[in-house]
Amino acid sequence: MISSELKAVRWTIDDLEGFPDNGTRYEIIDGDLFMTKSPHLYHQDIASAICTELRIWSRQTRLGKAVFCPGVIFSDSDNVIPDVVWISRERLTQLLDDSGHLTGAPELVIEVLSKSEKDKKRDKETKLKLYSVEGVQEYWIVNYQQREIEIYRRNQGNLEKVATLFEQDTLTSPLLPDFQCPLDVLWNY
Repeated sequence: MISSELKAVRWTIDDLEGFPDNGTRYEIIDGDLFMTKSPHLYHQDIASAICTELRIWSRQTRLGKAVFCPGVIFSDSDNVIPDVVWISRERLTQLLDDSGHLTGAPELVIEVLSKSEKDKKRDKETKLKLYSVEGVQEYWIVNYQQREIEIYRRNQGNLEKVATLFEQDTLTSPLLPDFQCPLDVLWNY
């Protein structure tokens, strides 16, 4: 007798070791594998601009570090590559493993939306849930096509949307004392 029931594949970080290094981003969330090709040039440009602004502020304050496309390994079945993170010096010393990956939540995670609807849904729903569960304090979702940033902050254990910023607004955060970045600077980098 042949079983018609298929067992769902649950991917882990060990499975990624055998994948080709061909420019494809591989992420695993709750055991599901997500693959995306290299992002659009403007996607990379805005992520780089945000990272640069955070790095300038971090260099001045010495409070933490902004990192472009780091590997974040929450567990064997939850590992992602956010576009940008900011992590305090204290957390960095606790979470950086020997391979150069973070093994827990940085304080701030930033994702820049890609053009595809499935990628947008992953950033706005799947990753939002993951980052909320894992303890990220603040999550910025950047829509470079619409020139806006959605800000989510931790409230009673969950990330909740607190604001949508537009081109004329200035980006600030309680995590980053005295950090101020006019959004028009980001769009015109």
